Amino acid sequence: MPSTSDRSERPSPDGAADRRVILDAAGPVLVEGPVEVVLPDGTLARSDRFMVAICTCRRSRTYPWCDTSHRRRERADSPPGDRNPS
Repeated sequence: MPSTSDRSERPSPDGAADRRVILDAAGPVLVEGPVEVVLPDGTLARSDRFMVAICTCRRSRTYPWCDTSHRRRERADSPPGDRNPS
């Protein structure tokens, strides 16, 4: 089983560098890029960015990339302390 404390970058058996994946239950999966993602229909999505956010909620308009659609939206017309008008 891989160690969670091993932070050194080392080549994997096929010679490619390891990628760090960061899991967050409330958000996307963060992956050190560049990455290629194979979608369910077989198409390939590629990003050359140094860090990529992959959508896990499927609300993103730019799926498979996260566009922060998972965040709760608040109405801009009501101040934060004025949620229950009397």
